[in-house]
Amino acid sequence: MRAAIRITVLLNVLLATGGPASAGDDAAAGPSPRSREGVTHDDGVRTMRALPVNLARGLVGVVHADNLSPAILGGAASAGASFFDGRVRTAVVEPFKWGDSFETAGGPVYSSIIVAGMFTAGRIVEAPRFRAMTYDILDSAIVAFTYTSVLKVAVGRGRPNGQDNKSFPSGHTANAFALAAVAQHHYGWKIGVPAYALAGLMGASRVNQDKHWVSDVFAGATLGYVAGRTVVRVNGRSPARGAATWSVSPLLARNTRGLQASVVF
Repeated sequence: MRAAIRITVLLNVLLATGGPASAGDDAAAGPSPRSREGVTHDDGVRTMRALPVNLARGLVGVVHADNLSPAILGGAASAGASFFDGRVRTAVVEPFKWGDSFETAGGPVYSSIIVAGMFTAGRIVEAPRFRAMTYDILDSAIVAFTYTSVLKVAVGRGRPNGQDNKSFPSGHTANAFALAAVAQHHYGWKIGVPAYALAGLMGASRVNQDKHWVSDVFAGATLGYVAGRTVVRVNGRSPARGAATWSVSPLLARNTRGLQASVVF
């Protein structure tokens, strides 16, 4: 457990102390933050006030043509891997178990602490790129968790160890790949490579611990990647394009009187 947490903390320090973003990185992260007397503010999109709306946009934005290709490829990989679930389990689980640290660090308690800690640090430090990334990390973690939870109940697949019927998809893996996708977007492959490597180890540890079939891990990785890229896409819009539009109108029908509210993201 300590080893996995140390790796995560070290990665966070590297992100927070990274050099100035290039022009391309700043453009990808969204509008440039406004500064007054040296104090860095939100970028006009990733604000605390807009957090509920941005979360809703992220949840809805998963169902988008931009995610069609990775969803198809990931779904095909998961389906193909399902034919080898039994053989992979035998080869990976029986020799020895090594994934204890990743299972603990990637669990709901520690992962929530890590995500909340990074988000809080992002609100404090004067590092625009890190600030935007930690905001997206919180969003993507919630989006990935929501879809994972729904699918676990809807599919009801039994775990290989018989613990329960919440095996598909792997939530640990989905969360890890969502965070890796966000980190890679904001910091490029210099951070993306180790982030995806850690995410891959997280998925492998779930198979090694006999908590998931290998096809569950492929599905979780796909879901997490889609959630991460969706969040950075919708949060990277300018305020003019990304703001929600609210409207309230009277509702008049036979035996019905009231108000109708709608929101367009």
